Amino acid sequence: MPTPPKTLSLASVPTRRVSGRWVSLFALSWFGVWIAQLTPVQLLLPLQVEKFLNATDWVQNVLGFGYISGIAGAFALIAYPLTGALSDRTTSRFGRRRPWIALGTAGFSVSLLVLGLQTSLLGIGICWVAASTFFCVLTAALTAAISDQVPVNQRGYVSGWISAPQAIGIIAGLVLVMTLGLSTFGGYALMASLLVVLGLPFLLLVPDQVLPAGIVPPLTFRSLLQGLWISPRAYPDFGWTLLSRILVNLGNAFGTSLLLYFLMYGLKVPDAEDSLILLTLVYMVFVIIASLWLGRLSDRLGRRRVFVFGASVVQAVAALILAFVPTMGAATVGAALLGLGYGCFLSVDQALATEVLPDQLSRGKDLGIMNIALTVPQAFAPMLGALLVSAVGDFTLLFLVSGITALGGAVAVGQVKGVR
Repeated sequence: MPTPPKTLSLASVPTRRVSGRWVSLFALSWFGVWIAQLTPVQLLLPLQVEKFLNATDWVQNVLGFGYISGIAGAFALIAYPLTGALSDRTTSRFGRRRPWIALGTAGFSVSLLVLGLQTSLLGIGICWVAASTFFCVLTAALTAAISDQVPVNQRGYVSGWISAPQAIGIIAGLVLVMTLGLSTFGGYALMASLLVVLGLPFLLLVPDQVLPAGIVPPLTFRSLLQGLWISPRAYPDFGWTLLSRILVNLGNAFGTSLLLYFLMYGLKVPDAEDSLILLTLVYMVFVIIASLWLGRLSDRLGRRRVFVFGASVVQAVAALILAFVPTMGAATVGAALLGLGYGCFLSVDQALATEVLPDQLSRGKDLGIMNIALTVPQAFAPMLGALLVSAVGDFTLLFLVSGITALGGAVAVGQVKGVR
């Protein structure tokens, strides 16, 4: 029996380039996502946890933050592939992805507002788990839009507009909260508002292809579990790309997630929050340069692996500098290299991930699995990093492990054979 034309359309790789307007609205939406996610991770949540723990030992503060982040990461293991699988089957007249973008935005913003009102560590933990889960729902649907609508020879450039807003979002959130002198609730409320305001244009103005009923089989618990396993023997490029993404993101998260604590307790700088803004600004500049320039260069050359390999090695070098030269000057150089490597990695690796998917009809679910490797390491890194810091009493081992992990990611991506 011939395959229905609509099925072919949904399963085919896009060939029509997206417009500058599409890219602008996509980037604006990601800017809202990152400012709402990373400002709490870098500043609001650590300070909030530290306030309620009131521990005399700073390591306990690090561990408290790490445990909350790790629990949130466990929920992301389910949220990402489940949202992707459900969006692959959504037959709403608004499209497959848009309902999930709307749900994720609403849930994420409300969770942040409630988080700002918490007066207990348990309440903080529950609300951050909720916020992180809705973050996964939102970003699973947003990243699937690349495979749905962007041609292969434009994906490096478009993916760069995920990572560039990430860098800008970090610094923008920190500067806004600190210069406006916002309270804890005020900081969370501002982030929630920006998430909604910046995300609405893409949600409302960018059309999403409607899935006719009956094309994709209904989701069952059994099919979901089976879909979570993609055989690395049958699809080795998917497996190696996934492993590389886990290792590189874990290495990056080791190097950045405890940066405020490193400045406060490792380097013992008197103005840790101001120094955090400085390092984040340096990081931001190099992420933007690398993600946009190198992402487009990757498209033009038609090569992905060499860029991802080089980005992983550069991140490893940055981490080793922080491990063996613990000074503010070295930290600034490390921030620049980390931004250069991670900016390149985010844009090109996202493009690489879309080219190794086993089935175009289940790309939402498969990219959801890939997104686990983007977010879960960042969630678990504070907890694992805190344990490393606690084990030796300083940050040397943390950054050493960060460098070794990033190098492992470089080795893994070198095994991908089906993409240049």
